[in-house]
Amino acid sequence: MINIQDMRDTARGLLTKKEVRAVIGYRRSTNGMLAEPVVITDPAQADELIWDPTCFHNLSLYLVEDRKFLTHVRKTADAPIAIVAKGCDARSIVVLMQEHYFERKDVYIIGMSCEGSGVLDERKLAAKGIRATDAAFDGDDFVFATAQGEQRIAAREVMADRCLECREPFPKEHNAVLGENKTGRELNAPFTALHRFEELDAGARWKFWEHQFERCIRCFACRSVCPMCYCEECVVDSISFPVTGQTSAEEKANRVRWIERSATRPENMTYHMTRVLHLAGRCIDCNECERVCPVNIPLRLLNNKMEREAREEFGYEPGASIGGPSLTASFLDTDPGKFIR
Repeated sequence: MINIQDMRDTARGLLTKKEVRAVIGYRRSTNGMLAEPVVITDPAQADELIWDPTCFHNLSLYLVEDRKFLTHVRKTADAPIAIVAKGCDARSIVVLMQEHYFERKDVYIIGMSCEGSGVLDERKLAAKGIRATDAAFDGDDFVFATAQGEQRIAAREVMADRCLECREPFPKEHNAVLGENKTGRELNAPFTALHRFEELDAGARWKFWEHQFERCIRCFACRSVCPMCYCEECVVDSISFPVTGQTSAEEKANRVRWIERSATRPENMTYHMTRVLHLAGRCIDCNECERVCPVNIPLRLLNNKMEREAREEFGYEPGASIGGPSLTASFLDTDPGKFIR
């Protein structure tokens, strides 16, 4: 069991000694019991930090935003930035370091073991009609404090699917770590949701995705929340070449334009397929993209498909090691070559 005060004391000590310039963590939001991301710079703010099953955000996104801000103002950091990281968050940080987005010395990782509890799924909780002020995990059930008293619900009923299938709830990469290593305590086998979907025949699967891509409104929330979508300009959403009244026909003709901005099914399909291919070997299954989707498209199925392919074909686990090669940037003699034989 993690003592929250230990996390607060760690953050307070780092800020007091000026070993870090800020700490990215969670605090209680104004929306009932849910947590929200927070950046603290004053040691006195450390008491705001919390850790419970509502801490579902992948905070590594804010490391990307910090790096973009420093680049924009043309400054270099005078100290590392600290981050409270779950197992999945830590793996995404490792992927960013593999890709040299920042160096290991730039980040102080306060690892937080999920200890098998995982995090809550907002939509599953809403479907239960629960309005609670607090949530805790006792090993098998989530325990909620409500106006009507204590309410217990079996973990698998309200836990995020990614947590039900999680293989690495312990942050292997860390500077400091709190909690026990209970790796291997998944309630479902990895890729359970994907296997269930693939039991449908090809025609049913195609019809399913046609319907999903028809519903997409191309708000780009999935891209905005993903720490791996850090490109200044997205290949399928070019913004650096505005067309004006003075733009020549030749300039327009020579511009590479992969898809239109219109949210039609073919364009949406191209967008999502391009994005999932760019996440191959990089997605660590934090599932933030699906969580923020306003029309509830099950994007995790797409990402899981690529993750499983990388695992089965290449034995590759995203975010497993900083020193290891990235999947799409390395070519080994032992790689399977069935596709070119």
